[in-house]
Amino acid sequence: MANTQDFTTIMKDMMGAFPVDTKSFEDTFKTSATLNEKLSGVALEAAEKSSDLSSKWTKDTLSRMADLTKVKSEPADYAKAMSDFATASAEMAAENMAAFAEIAKKAQTETVELMMAAGKDMAEETSAAVQKATKDTTAAAKKASAAK
Repeated sequence: MANTQDFTTIMKDMMGAFPVDTKSFEDTFKTSATLNEKLSGVALEAAEKSSDLSSKWTKDTLSRMADLTKVKSEPADYAKAMSDFATASAEMAAENMAAFAEIAKKAQTETVELMMAAGKDMAEETSAAVQKATKDTTAAAKKASAAK
């Protein structure tokens, strides 16, 4: 009866001859986690500022509506109050939309800066990992060929 060859030992020897550096994977994970934390911070800060702005805008509108609903002595005063409310609302809308745009612009700028920095860091880490892998693989190949 023929004996089958045990490939387990062959595979272990082959994998051992070409070691994998798990530190580069760990570093990449840490870099990714740090980037995600910073991006989340940017998003949460923008959401908080937007929420605060929306709340302030609502409070201002409601206080102006309280003035609008007060009893007036002359019918023309109602038209003037409505006109004043509409003018103030238009001005508030323009101011608040500009403030929302500034919040979005700041979040966008911070996001781009973070992505550029992360891209640079990842490129450097990748380059270092490739150089180390090349060196290790070359050394392992030389060692394997010398052992023959």
